[in-house]
Amino acid sequence: MNLIDNLNDPFIAWVVIPLLIITARILDVSIGTIRIIFVSKGYKSLAPILGFFEVLIWIAAAGQVMKNLNNFYYYIAWGIGFAVGNWIGMVIENKLSLGDVILRIITNKQSVQMIEYLRKNNYILTVFDGEGSSGEVKLIFMVILRQNLKSVITIIKGFDENAFYTVEDIKMVSGGAYSKIEPDPIYKKLISTKKSTESRK
Repeated sequence: MNLIDNLNDPFIAWVVIPLLIITARILDVSIGTIRIIFVSKGYKSLAPILGFFEVLIWIAAAGQVMKNLNNFYYYIAWGIGFAVGNWIGMVIENKLSLGDVILRIITNKQSVQMIEYLRKNNYILTVFDGEGSSGEVKLIFMVILRQNLKSVITIIKGFDENAFYTVEDIKMVSGGAYSKIEPDPIYKKLISTKKSTESRK
């Protein structure tokens, strides 16, 4: 730390320390974002471990800023690290695809075929009859693993490109079953062929 504390060296004062502050803030905010997401998803055993490292890194970054309160440049570095850390934390969480989601679908086109296909692939769903502004519709409710969300949306758009759907994170599910089966290769090929045909029109 003697080298870092030697603020008489311009390179250390204006390059090394700001970069350390930015890096530390990216790390601690990323960890903090993931920790909060873990708590919301029910992974409470991992949250204290992440919190421990989050605080240690935060103290290291805050210590450098507190030693140099008259240096506005360090404040900017602090803000940059905080902003980037939030973004990276959300990207990591998105890649992890943790937890479950509830998917609500409203469709009035080829709903019978869609329902049959979903059930054929072992997705658990509940179907209601409804009435929309343009007539009768089907309301479909599903609780699925978040990692399967893109696959299910691919199926929905394959049957009805204008289907209305909403996605909501849920903390806990009791009972039921999940399917990890993605759209079969034949169905993917049909969707790809359909898109290619429409693009040539």
